[in-house]
Amino acid sequence: MSGTVPPTAVRVPRRRGTELLLTAAAVGICAYGYANVGLAAEGTVPPDTASRAAGLGALALAAHLVVRRCAPCADPLVLPVTVLLNGIGLVVVHRLDLDTPGPPAAPAQLMCSALGIVVFAVVLLVLRDHRLLRRRAGLLGVGALVLTAAPLFFPAVNGARLWIRAGGFSVQPSEFAKVMLAVFFAARLADVHRVAGGRRLPRGGGRRGKGKGKNKEEKGEGGERCRVVVSRRVLAPVVAVWLAGVGLLVAERDLGASLLLSGLFVVFLYVSLGRPGWVAAGLLPVVAGAVVVAALEPHVHGRLQEWLHPLAGYEAGEGTGQLAQSLFAFASGGLLGTGLGEGHSVMIGFAVKSDFVLATVGEELGLVGLTAVLLLYALLVTRGYRCGLALPDRFGRLLAVGLATLVGLQVFVIAGGVTGLVPLTGMAMPFLAQGGSSVVTNWIVVALFVRLSDAARAPVAMPAARPAAPRDEAREEARDEAREEAREEAADAVPAAGPEAAPAPAGAVADGVAGGAVR
Repeated sequence: MSGTVPPTAVRVPRRRGTELLLTAAAVGICAYGYANVGLAAEGTVPPDTASRAAGLGALALAAHLVVRRCAPCADPLVLPVTVLLNGIGLVVVHRLDLDTPGPPAAPAQLMCSALGIVVFAVVLLVLRDHRLLRRRAGLLGVGALVLTAAPLFFPAVNGARLWIRAGGFSVQPSEFAKVMLAVFFAARLADVHRVAGGRRLPRGGGRRGKGKGKNKEEKGEGGERCRVVVSRRVLAPVVAVWLAGVGLLVAERDLGASLLLSGLFVVFLYVSLGRPGWVAAGLLPVVAGAVVVAALEPHVHGRLQEWLHPLAGYEAGEGTGQLAQSLFAFASGGLLGTGLGEGHSVMIGFAVKSDFVLATVGEELGLVGLTAVLLLYALLVTRGYRCGLALPDRFGRLLAVGLATLVGLQVFVIAGGVTGLVPLTGMAMPFLAQGGSSVVTNWIVVALFVRLSDAARAPVAMPAARPAAPRDEAREEARDEAREEAREEAADAVPAAGPEAAPAPAGAVADGVAGGAVR
């Protein structure tokens, strides 16, 4: 027979049932923690435990149904891990409310979590293909700078201009700006490509840079020599936006966000260009700027001194600083912790629900509980990196790596700050710490994770076997090169009418099968 059999789809296990079971288990763990706090504080299980568990379960179920409908092939671990981290944060904030004067923060945190899940659903419903973000990268970059500059026109709080306050509500724009900048960096640096033997490498992706650029030699696949083509039209906007963003954040005294943005920029440079020299070029201005700010800014200088000598005030009888109280809390927790509601981390005082929330986890859940929480973050970050490895298009790979790095850097800087490993920066722990802007932003990051993992794990069509024919090596080589070009253009193309606009070309089929091996 001369005809061919129609291509068949390679089925990838969706595991939506696994996701539902893990999400239900996460809600159950959070309900148990809430009941445990009530037992420690009042000696009885709070009567509203069932209603609060039902509310959190309804929100989690709604998120699961949206994932099942809009991203059926998404990673089944991302949503349960996020729900568990968010629920633990609600329990810890509620526990601290019991020993902290003033209005409770847990109800507002719960409302922000619900808003975050709504935004999560909206992102998945509206953004059906992550490549659509590439068309709006320039607008997102400009919007990020506008959001970052907005707090300059509002009064300072505790010496820093971080919030926009209106009518009793406050928003921290830099939280949203960092996600927008990650999209901008990924879109611009996706245009960097590699050339070997007079042709563009299949793994390069992106478009050819125009104008003058720098060519750096490196080893390509198979050991062949290749050149990384770095166009000034690609790098100039990225560097300009990075410098402008860092300058605005330093002017607002948002040093944690400026450090996070700088680290994200350096990681993007290394992942897209693949040369340690570019990392050094990005780190030098960061280190130099940090030294200058530490020398000229009294607030930063004080934090640096507290980091270098955390017990100086305690030993001199002048009082115990926040970092020393945090270290005492970790020491008090030991291996298994004092138990939820039985710790004294509230003695840290200011920012115990935000910057130092991890100290409460370490004291009341011990080293075992703290390690479990950090492993949840590690799982979320590694799933993001794994998703990036499986995506066929360069923009998607860079975006997944950037978002995973964004979460990982925050966890490292905050955990290192409260344990004395690095100086305190004043950032919020994702999902755990009090802060509505942070919670909503991190739910947006999770929505992008889900969308990217759905694209990486989606079923691909396998071409049917064709009858054997006489080999023509020259013609086969020309056809393979044409398929490589078609595959790269298809992977980096932005659909005009959504993901269902056009079928994938034949070259993209082979590329998708190769990505399936990684998954």
